[in-house]
Amino acid sequence: MDNLQGNNRVGNQQSKIFVNNMMESAIRIGLLFMLIVWTYDIIRPFVIPVLWGAIIAVALMPLTQKLEKAFKGRRGLAATALAIIGVALLVIPFVLVSGSIFDGVSRTIEVLQSGDVNIPGPTQKVADIPVIGDKLYEIWALFSTNLEKAVQHFLPEIKTAVGTIASVIGSSLATLMMFIISLAIAAGFMSHAEKISDAVSTIAVRVVGQNGEQWTTLTAATIRSVLLGVVGVAFIQSMLIGSAMFVFDVPAAGLITLGVLILGIAQLPALIVVLPVIFYVFSTQDTTPATIFTIWVLIAGVSDNFLKPLLMGRGVDVPMPVILIGAIGGMLTAGIIGLFLGAVVLAIWYELFIAWLKADKEQEAAQARVLEGESPESKLEAVTSEAK
Repeated sequence: MDNLQGNNRVGNQQSKIFVNNMMESAIRIGLLFMLIVWTYDIIRPFVIPVLWGAIIAVALMPLTQKLEKAFKGRRGLAATALAIIGVALLVIPFVLVSGSIFDGVSRTIEVLQSGDVNIPGPTQKVADIPVIGDKLYEIWALFSTNLEKAVQHFLPEIKTAVGTIASVIGSSLATLMMFIISLAIAAGFMSHAEKISDAVSTIAVRVVGQNGEQWTTLTAATIRSVLLGVVGVAFIQSMLIGSAMFVFDVPAAGLITLGVLILGIAQLPALIVVLPVIFYVFSTQDTTPATIFTIWVLIAGVSDNFLKPLLMGRGVDVPMPVILIGAIGGMLTAGIIGLFLGAVVLAIWYELFIAWLKADKEQEAAQARVLEGESPESKLEAVTSEAK
């Protein structure tokens, strides 16, 4: 009887200890969760520019090292110079594009206010355009003969278009500022690249084990490949096509250039935007300049086919759907800057996932080589050199 009562007391005491431990653990976990949430709320505005700055720093690090030699070992000066060049490459096209959009809108408003609106009628070439020719001819003819009736008929569409343009301009300005901040952060990362690289490698080894350093190298190779082979190619292609739009004075040249850039990053053909513009130029300009314009934009539109093999790099082959999903998802999540960021981040995860799937096979192959007399160190060097 005494033994039974003693066992009950011990059981009750153990139950109380268990409940106390559970309550204490729950309180600790709850406090830790609250701390993490509050911390994330504080740093959330800086997550995207810091992440994008880190990606830019990894991509530009080889160029920074070359400039460092030209600046006699001054890494900070080389990184700052690259950041200033990057800001100039962003600001100058933005000023040209936004100026084109602003001038077009201002000119349209002035013409409408003056009442002196003279829209030339469409030619037979417009009606001969396959599929859309007849409808386009009808709408164009309505605007040229009875502008007031046409505006009233298409007023909802016009309001939507104006709101979209205003939204794009505002988003583009915010994105430009975000890019400038990211370039400044990238310059800081590049100036202290060795310390940051050692810290990242240490964290990677701590998180994923012995493959952490190898995966870090693979991540850097993926960033350089995608940023140059996808974002870089899209930027070059948009500049080539945009220059033709400005040279031949195509209306809304800035918006068309921005559309080509977005399509290029999303891995969609630029000809989706270019072909309608070609039809417009042929219907409004003489044959010779229209032919020159067509050859120019068609060559620029297919330039990605030979630019990508040059800039994409070896050893990293990310499927187009991965880039497309990353670009579109990133843009929906974080705006225009997410278009760039999403493509790179999803490509990194894809490459790491493929490397994880191949890890077992590589370990088995390494064990087989060890049995045959080959050291695992040589295998690790081979894998690292291949990732680079």
